[in-house]
Amino acid sequence: MAVSRRGFVGSVLAGSALAATSTTELLGALARPAYAASPVGDVVGKVSVGYQGWFSAPGDSAPIGGWWHWGRDRFQPPSPANTTIVSWPDMREYTRGYPTAYPNLGNGSPATLFSSYDQQTVDTQFRWMQEHGCDTAALQRFNPFGDEGPTRDAMTQKVRSAAERHGRKFYIMYDVTSWTNMQSELKTDWTTKMSAHTASPAYARQNGRPVVCIWGFGFDDPGRPFAPAPCLEVVNWFKAQGCYVIGGVPTYWRQGVNDSRAGFLDVYHAFNMLSPWMVGRTGTLEGLDWFHTNVNVPDLADCAARGIDYQPCVMPGDLSSGHRRHGDFYWRHLYNMIRLGAQGLYVSMFDEYNEGNQIAKTSETQATTPAGAGIRSLDEDGVACSADYYLRITADGGRMLKGQIALTPVRPTPPVLGGTPPPPGGDLAAGRPTAESSHTQIYGSGNVVDGDPNSYWESVNGVFPQWVQVDLGATRTVGRVVLRLPPSAAWGTRTQTLAAHGSTDGTSFGTLVAAAGRTFDPATGNQVTLTVAAAQTRYVRITLTGNTGWPAGQLSALEVYAS
Repeated sequence: MAVSRRGFVGSVLAGSALAATSTTELLGALARPAYAASPVGDVVGKVSVGYQGWFSAPGDSAPIGGWWHWGRDRFQPPSPANTTIVSWPDMREYTRGYPTAYPNLGNGSPATLFSSYDQQTVDTQFRWMQEHGCDTAALQRFNPFGDEGPTRDAMTQKVRSAAERHGRKFYIMYDVTSWTNMQSELKTDWTTKMSAHTASPAYARQNGRPVVCIWGFGFDDPGRPFAPAPCLEVVNWFKAQGCYVIGGVPTYWRQGVNDSRAGFLDVYHAFNMLSPWMVGRTGTLEGLDWFHTNVNVPDLADCAARGIDYQPCVMPGDLSSGHRRHGDFYWRHLYNMIRLGAQGLYVSMFDEYNEGNQIAKTSETQATTPAGAGIRSLDEDGVACSADYYLRITADGGRMLKGQIALTPVRPTPPVLGGTPPPPGGDLAAGRPTAESSHTQIYGSGNVVDGDPNSYWESVNGVFPQWVQVDLGATRTVGRVVLRLPPSAAWGTRTQTLAAHGSTDGTSFGTLVAAAGRTFDPATGNQVTLTVAAAQTRYVRITLTGNTGWPAGQLSALEVYAS
């Protein structure tokens, strides 16, 4: 759980390593609210993503048959006249694509689409989650008592397998839309089918309890006509089963206006966590700021007063409507919710090509999009963006949520990796993504690349070895690594035993500089330079096994140079 305000101030006054914290940093930390009703778990303090997993194609063996969710008529191939999607997936990492009736891509290749029913598709998408800091997947589950049921059941097992394989968590998110007998059938489905998946080590838990989300209570539309009493009964039933229950609720849940019906406050306040919907509510930066001030701030206050965790929805923006602003819209939403003090984030959605607000890999240009179909690619506003761009933004947003990089309104994620090379002789690590073995309190790994000499990374105390690393974004020739501690005299001379390692894939590391005691002395700038025999590497990792000045690994800067 995040350090309390009293604990933070007390530790500074006690003269620990926190004593070197700058006044600006301290005030910034105190200004950020710490309202969490629950400690960090699989949803609190984490990035969750909505996962549909609802696409299929003829020949994939899915029980539902046909082009499920790709076209309005699933028994006809998808085409510009028979479609439900407004964005086109990047198909390069799927081993199997299914021919459609769309025109050929701009580069002349046939237009093919994937099937979620192929295990390789799910594995690929969960690997993307693993690589980009998506901690937990909320698997959407609509009424399983109709013809979708057998396919939905099979998809749950596929998601479970992929989550276990890639070290991700998942939970069931029931969507009650058009579910006539939901009050009784939700219970039956959970008892006879879905609860069995909580035995998986990958099933998400919060406060020691399996997580379940119910999405749709209280919305003012004909697809969700349920009265408050049966909704409240369902929430309390799941809690009685030992579940931690999230409510996917209307945007205006507190007021009972606009998208929300009146009379549901008791239902909303019965949930353990609230996650208000935001898709389609705004497409501008000004709109996001308005919602932050007028909706999210009072939302959080209401939750804090009742011990309810708050997990706002964040979104990349509808690509088909031109909302994205090459990533600035998504970053503003992430920044607003993190500065708010949200307990976790719910990204909507991972694979929602139907609404155009997916973060999964997407066609970069019209060369890989069906020609003349009117589908926008990621470069739609003239800025080139890589297929994984919105995954990379998600990763940086997650780091900001967890205190691994500084809270900043300025998007740190470049649209194309390698498209913003540093000047000759410059620090290759500046502003790049980081990772760590651990950190204490607010001293995350992002501090080693933020350019602030007074901010620093500090590992948990009393446990070695520890490490911190930077991703240079591409394989580069490295000749020199500079390590720093804050320059203040309060940081007395200390020797840290450390080594430098390098990797081109982030998995297999070789030695760049062997382990040795390195002395940091404030009289000479509190810095150490490691000379590397010119090496090709993308990831630079510093591994620390001892520190004479504090029982933890500590660095304020990890700079990497070509020579």
